[in-house]
Amino acid sequence: MNASSPLPSRLATADLALASVRSVMRAVDTSGKVDPVRIAMAFRSDRLLRVDGEAPSVWSPFSGFWRAGDGWLRTHGNYPHHARALCRGLGMSAETGADELHSLFAAAAVQDSVDRIVAAGGLAVAVRRENPDHDAVLRERPLVEVTRIGGGEPSKPQASRDRAAPLRGIRVLDLTRVIAGPVCTRTLALLGADVLRIDPPNLPEPEWQHFDTGHGKRSTLLDARSPQMPALLSKADVVVLGYRPAALERLGLSPAVLAKLHPGLIIAQLSAWGLDHPDRAGFDSLVQAESGIAMIESPDGERPGALPAQALDHSAGYLLAAAICETLARREREGGTWHISTSLRRVAAELLGMPRRDEPQPEREIDPAIHSQQFTISGRSVATAAPALPGFSFEAPHAWGGDRPRWRSPRTARE
Repeated sequence: MNASSPLPSRLATADLALASVRSVMRAVDTSGKVDPVRIAMAFRSDRLLRVDGEAPSVWSPFSGFWRAGDGWLRTHGNYPHHARALCRGLGMSAETGADELHSLFAAAAVQDSVDRIVAAGGLAVAVRRENPDHDAVLRERPLVEVTRIGGGEPSKPQASRDRAAPLRGIRVLDLTRVIAGPVCTRTLALLGADVLRIDPPNLPEPEWQHFDTGHGKRSTLLDARSPQMPALLSKADVVVLGYRPAALERLGLSPAVLAKLHPGLIIAQLSAWGLDHPDRAGFDSLVQAESGIAMIESPDGERPGALPAQALDHSAGYLLAAAICETLARREREGGTWHISTSLRRVAAELLGMPRRDEPQPEREIDPAIHSQQFTISGRSVATAAPALPGFSFEAPHAWGGDRPRWRSPRTARE
């Protein structure tokens, strides 16, 4: 009988999770015995989350798999503006129910529905089977690419060599949303960095999502075109970008522009589909569907399935955090302006190239209470998954948008 697993799947989800967390530990030279169960719980943090004792609803009725006349499609409508765009593309009202959507999709071809939704600004993909040749081509490029793109003098050595906070004194500007980017910056905050997350004032983050990934960060609302942004960037060590490459171009926040204006900056960039697809938005669930992962994890060979966690998101977050830590050390030695990038699709190709099982392992019984932390946030009682990194504890998330758009002063241990 196969051994039980906290992340049961045909693909090597648990191995990918373990490797991504260990990459962070190597990057900051921290020791400790990793706990695969603790890592699995961190990767399934949305399932452990409790707000005032209740599990929040994390999936919209506009997100899911839908059977069409010639196959399956996957939609994502967790954000209200994406849900509205989906309905607009299909010519339906925002009050449309699941039964109506099932009927509409069943009567149309997959690609027709996908094209209509995407043209309206919504998110949908056709569910496909894997293409090993395409994945092999993707794996020819590094899992995380690190490139020197500008000059800059070697930085001052970090005064903090505290193993409990190896990034104390580092300033990180967080321009990410959803899971992957926030997991990256949450990890940097866990390691002691001063992380300031910027969100647009008119695009609220779901409360549960902020509680799940906002640990240890300060949170402020600011238009990316604000004159305050250059001042924040000029004093940052790292900026983490999670918006579509084309959107960053429009905002004047592309890596090329940032490198020119802010020499010495480390620019970390995460996208769903890779930098070769600058206009394309996406989420973990959509990448699983289009890459073939959903059909590999099918329960019966016909219906699409899913990984036991948003593993592409979480793995990408840890891998990017590890590369940032390594590049900070490299900048101390060599100087330079650096660009770091990876994508959910590249991580999917990595997973698809790893050994797999014919059937998932049995689910392991786990007591979530021993892998959780408790906080009180804005009067709410919140239980979240504990850190995957051994020996560290999360600080509570700040209230979303509750901080001023400025760095802590003075810069701890560095100025």
